[in-house]
Amino acid sequence: MHPEPDIVQLYLKPLLIGELAPGEHSQERHKNSQLVKDFQELRRIIESLNMFHANLGFFFLHFAQILILEVLAWLILYHFGSGWPVTIFISFLLTISQAQSSFLQHDVGHLSIFKKSKWNHVMHKFVMCHLKGLSANWWNYRHFQHHVKPNIYPKDPDIDMGPLFLLGDSQPVKYGKKKIKYINYEKQHLYFYMVGLPLLMPVYFNLQSMQVMYLRRYWVDIAWVSSFYIRYFITFGPYYGIFGTVLLIYLVKFLESPWIAYVTQMSHIPMRMSTEENRDWLSTQVLATCNIEQSFFNDWFTGHLNFQIEHHLFPTMPRHNYHKVAPLVRSLCAKHGLQYVNKPMLRAFGDIVRALKKSAALWVDAYYET
Repeated sequence: MHPEPDIVQLYLKPLLIGELAPGEHSQERHKNSQLVKDFQELRRIIESLNMFHANLGFFFLHFAQILILEVLAWLILYHFGSGWPVTIFISFLLTISQAQSSFLQHDVGHLSIFKKSKWNHVMHKFVMCHLKGLSANWWNYRHFQHHVKPNIYPKDPDIDMGPLFLLGDSQPVKYGKKKIKYINYEKQHLYFYMVGLPLLMPVYFNLQSMQVMYLRRYWVDIAWVSSFYIRYFITFGPYYGIFGTVLLIYLVKFLESPWIAYVTQMSHIPMRMSTEENRDWLSTQVLATCNIEQSFFNDWFTGHLNFQIEHHLFPTMPRHNYHKVAPLVRSLCAKHGLQYVNKPMLRAFGDIVRALKKSAALWVDAYYET
């Protein structure tokens, strides 16, 4: 699944224990070998159709959209001043820019858009660190773990939200039986609106990114992230001052947060969560993810992460090809009895809260069990 297999081999060599005997199985016996073969064949077909080749024009237009929004916000401020109506409007423009930057950095973090890998790394630093003010290395380290073992305890950092939220079926029961009550989890589906949605970006992600950069000495990321704040102070400082510019930055992050929270969580929190079951790649990804119905707005609003199943099965595939391979994936899932979940967006939003409420009820039952 890596874009540069030669580099990966350098890391794999020290892990070689030995060679299997000729008659030994090359995979666990409980796995469906036919499913594995069918998925490998599907990947070969998709590769032959050039579905892993990125369209530079597509990503250039996406990048241009972000730059236009950033420049437009500054021009409006320059011409109309820093009154409240103008501030609210430019905050709205910057929020869209930040959300779309999130999707673009996600693309660049996964794909080989450029033929030379160093330009992909530079582009990822520019978008994630300079445009968003977050560490690219922090995101890679966290996000790649999520892709390898989605919704699997304790290997997926995205579902380790304790002590604030308890997710799935097993974690709430575990906390309940141990009489752990850091907060009233019975109300977690309610305080999700007050805590989870507005604070994901400005507090949780922001503080975690800064902590990781400092503790792991990511000096390059620190320099790039510093350029994000310098750019904001140069651009907006003359109108708002230092304190006002900081408030503007965090207002935009606050407004962006529900957008990103809904997009990233609606495809995973309502799905199956478990400890390691060592399933094959296809089953692991499909059980932990779901899709959102396609439309022009849904594609734009989610950065094409409404095709979460295809994205998880083929992490290095450019998003403009997800819809092309979706029918093939759906057919393969039907052949092997795997449920291919595709739902309306508003229902997906509601499913997050319903899943949190279900987990809360499991915690209550276990906690008050005599």
